Parts: sequence; C-alpha cells; structure tokens
Amino acid sequence: MFGIAALMRSNPGSAKATRPLQIIGGAIIVLGLMLSAIRQVEPGEVGVQTLFGKVQDQILESGLNVVNPMVDVVTFNIKTQNYTMSSLHDEGEQSADDAIRVLSKDGLEVIIDLTILYKALPAKTPEILSKIGVDYQAVVIRPMARTQIRNNAVYYDAVSLYSTRRDEFQDRIFKGIEKDFADRGIVLEELLVRNITLPASVKLAIESKINAEQEAQKMEFVLQKERQEAERKRVEAQGISDYQKIMALTLTDKQLQYEMIKANRDISLSPNTKIIIMGGKGNQPIMLNADK
Repeated sequence: MFGIAALMRSNPGSAKATRPLQIIGGAIIVLGLMLSAIRQVEPGEVGVQTLFGKVQDQILESGLNVVNPMVDVVTFNIKTQNYTMSSLHDEGEQSADDAIRVLSKDGLEVIIDLTILYKALPAKTPEILSKIGVDYQAVVIRPMARTQIRNNAVYYDAVSLYSTRRDEFQDRIFKGIEKDFADRGIVLEELLVRNITLPASVKLAIESKINAEQEAQKMEFVLQKERQEAERKRVEAQGISDYQKIMALTLTDKQLQYEMIKANRDISLSPNTKIIIMGGKGNQPIMLNADK
C-alpha cells in the first residue's frame, strides 16, 4: 500500500489511472458488507443469531432481515413436523424396525407403532439452540416419547391395550409427553398410536374369544326367533280355540237354518244351473249340478 502511494506521488499520471480502481474496490467492499448484513429466512422458519458463540435472544422472522455482518444465523423449522416410529422398514424416521417394544402389566411384550406431530415454539428457539441444539428430534422427541410409552404401558394388560383401554392409554402418554416437550419449548400437537401388535398366542386367544362370542350371539338370535315363532303359534291356537268356544255357545239350530237358507240362496243365484232338493237327511239340502 505504501509502495503504491509512493508510486502515485512520484507519478501523478499513474495516480489518476488507479483512482477508478480504488473507487470500484471500495464499492465492492461496501456492497459485500451490505450483503453480509442482509439475511433471508424462508417461510415457516425463524433465524437464531449467534455472535462469537453466544446465542442472541432476538429471532429473525421469515423474509429479509438486516443483521450484524459478524453474526451467524441458524434456521429453525417452526412448521408442524412428524416423527414416526414403526416396525415397517423405511416407514419411520429410522430405516430399520423402530417400533417401541414394551412390557404390559401381565408381563407380555407388546409392539407399538407411533406417530408424533409437533413443532418448535419460535420464541423458544434460542433456548432450544443453546440447551439442546438443532438436532432436537434425536435428543428430545424420540427418547422422551419412547420413555413415556414404556413407563405407562405397565399399568395396562396386553388385551386392554389392544382393545378397551387403548384410547385411555393414548391420552395418558399424550399428557406426559406434552409436559416434557413444553418444558423444552416444543409443542405436542397430536399423538397417534397407529398399531398395537400382541404376541401371537394372545392374538389367537382373542380371535377365538371373538368367534365364540359371535357364535353365541348368532345362537341367541336363532333361539329368540324360535321363541317368537312359538309365541305366534300359541296366540294363533288360542285365537282359534276362543273362536270355537264362542261359536259353540252362540250358535242355535234356528241360527244354523238361517245361515243355510242364505247359503242356498247364494248358490241358486250363481250362473251354474243347480237343483236343490230340500228335506234331505238331517234337513241337509241335496244339490245337483244340472249341467252334468
């Protein structure tokens, strides 16, 4: 620099020639400083500033932000994220079998597939960075969820976990994980117990019990139907018996003769030619078909 200055003093013409270069160089330096002071944060993210290893409390919102050129900016995803632990390969965050194996109250091993929906609180991201780090999924999400599930599964027997008390179990571990996450600046939005796999012997016993219950229900339906049919026949027989008793008590000889006369009249009015001979045996008319 001193040599250039001396050269410029000794050669005024050279100084005039290098002056534009100095201006351009100064402009580039100023532009570089300006650009380094502007940081872009993508939508759904916030920026956490660190200066010489110290985390700053003020976060950067999405968009363009003017900052100290000396700071480093670490971005945090604040959108809803999911972490899945599954027995199926390549379905969860781990490529291998990552299902949670727990012991139930009755000492049986139960395999649970789980999905957690969560997000980081923007205001808590500086604290997360300073106390946990950017890889808080591996440090907080995974181990705390697995621990809460193991700690709570011991209160339920295997069959209850699989059927009647599944929702209760899910609510219980949700509350435990929610508190653990909140203490570290993370919001638990949803917890989904996707699948509970029982030992093969227990599963077979449950299926046998279900089949037996279905058969019992089917048989009860058949018996109920038979009872209804028997009741219907009883009512029908009682009705016939009551009718016969009423007829036996109310019909007289004159009533029968009157009914017979009415019947004969109807026969005589039919289109077929009839010959009716009165005074037969027992006062029964004899009817002859005149067409034959």
